[in-house]
Amino acid sequence: MNQLQRLAGALRQRQRWLLIALLGLLHLALLADADRAFGTLCWLVHVGLFILWQPFIYAERRLDVSALAVIALLLGGGIVFYGWWLLIVWVVILAALVGGRVMFIDHRPTRIFYLIAFAYLLAALLFWLVPRVVPNAALIGPSLDREFAWGMPLFLLLMTLLPLSKDSDRPGGAMVDLFYSLFIFLLIAVLVLGSLAFMLLRQLGYFEAVFNTLTSIALLLLLIGWTWNTRPGFTGIDVFFSRYLLTIGLPFENWLHRLTTLAGSESDPERFLSQALNEMLDLPWVEGGTWVAEARSGTFGCPSNFCHEFFGQPLRLTLHTRHKLSPALVWHFHLLAQLANEHYIAKLRARELQQVSYLRAIHETGARLTHDVKNLLQSLNNLCYLAQTANGQDGRRLELLLERQLPQITQRLQQTLAKLQKPQSEAGGALPAAMWWKIQQQRYAGLGISFAAAELDPEVLVPTALFDSVADNLLQNALLKRQTESELRIHIALASDASVLSVCDTGSAIREEVLADLLRAPLASENGLGIGLYHAARQAESCGHELRLACNEPGRVCFELRRCGQATAATDLGAGPS
Repeated sequence: MNQLQRLAGALRQRQRWLLIALLGLLHLALLADADRAFGTLCWLVHVGLFILWQPFIYAERRLDVSALAVIALLLGGGIVFYGWWLLIVWVVILAALVGGRVMFIDHRPTRIFYLIAFAYLLAALLFWLVPRVVPNAALIGPSLDREFAWGMPLFLLLMTLLPLSKDSDRPGGAMVDLFYSLFIFLLIAVLVLGSLAFMLLRQLGYFEAVFNTLTSIALLLLLIGWTWNTRPGFTGIDVFFSRYLLTIGLPFENWLHRLTTLAGSESDPERFLSQALNEMLDLPWVEGGTWVAEARSGTFGCPSNFCHEFFGQPLRLTLHTRHKLSPALVWHFHLLAQLANEHYIAKLRARELQQVSYLRAIHETGARLTHDVKNLLQSLNNLCYLAQTANGQDGRRLELLLERQLPQITQRLQQTLAKLQKPQSEAGGALPAAMWWKIQQQRYAGLGISFAAAELDPEVLVPTALFDSVADNLLQNALLKRQTESELRIHIALASDASVLSVCDTGSAIREEVLADLLRAPLASENGLGIGLYHAARQAESCGHELRLACNEPGRVCFELRRCGQATAATDLGAGPS
């Protein structure tokens, strides 16, 4: 037994000699037509060598009882029905398998080796086997039995002299194109049956019938080749063939369509993954499976005797199948698992982005409220300063100022609390422009701020929340700037129709590194121009206005709040004091 295993292993490692040996035994089986027992024995040994040579099942695989029973049944049927028709079918199958290997071979001597083997099988079919099944022996014509019997071994001798590549001489070194093999099988079958049909229907000689069949096949292939490619004014049949293959409706294609549909309708990552994998039960190979993704897991279907694991990050999928998966199906299921994994990762990232957006909204709301409270506190500080520095003559004026300012501060505090309850809404109503302008003059009285406005239209209204926020941020930043630049003067102006509000100062220009993100993103700052202006700019956009830096020159730095659609040259309020 060990010697037989070593012999089988040695033959398995020498694919060239194995093919030559099985062709040699086939030659002996063909020549032993008078001795049926010897021919059957040679054919059985030939089949054994074919089992070692065939590229579909590994020779090292252990066969169970059912597989051995099937092989024994096939061999028994071959012994019972052994004859010329059995050999014809067997040689056609061999020729198709040998021809199917040629498509994957680039090494020229190796390709010639397999082409010679294919030529031998085709010659055995046409010169030896088919003439023996012709009903009318008178139509066979001249016999080529002697030429075949003594000439074909030269083909085998030539095969032994050709150098082969290293890959072709190892087990599984050459793949078989099943589609190409099937095409060759059908062509040879048409050649054999067509030759017999020509002989029977037209009473032609055998070789003339073979020639007519070959000519018909060649013309048909030439016609198919000519109509295959697209030409001007004609759509080649390759377009229709490709369209058929693309719309064939395979189970994998149906699952991918469902995966895409589910990805657009389900936002929760875990529910999406569970439903997508449950759809795999509609595939004809899948019985069930389990999956694990981060801290979540799930099952679908029922377990089976065959399972295969597909590892990904973060998805790990175990599929239970009805049969053992072939390498091609493993590759397909690996691709499906990767697609499900990528969609799951996209869902996770979308959820993380949603959470980040939520936290960002909370952060921006808190920052805006912080600035509102800071501005309110600054207004209270101004009132306290006026109260502390007022003398007896200014008591009445201070009382009037408190009567006007405290309700305004209370209203703005209520607006701030309303923003906290509804961050997306801009609380606050509208006031006449003249009234709002007078309130600002009173709030910033005594702080050295120059107020200038044209004759304001009494019917023009301004959005209180927006103008208060922008004016407070710009004026507070200018006052902070004055602490480091003592000679700085501040000027605020309002157009007659309240379409433009400008705040200018005579201090130094804003640095270049700050200008890139000013009003576009929060800035790290020690004395203003930080997050307040960014939120004021966003608030202006939501209210149909634009906050921009109109001028940035030493001695003249101007910000403008301009109603959208207002021409830039309509007013020039940023001149400021000279």
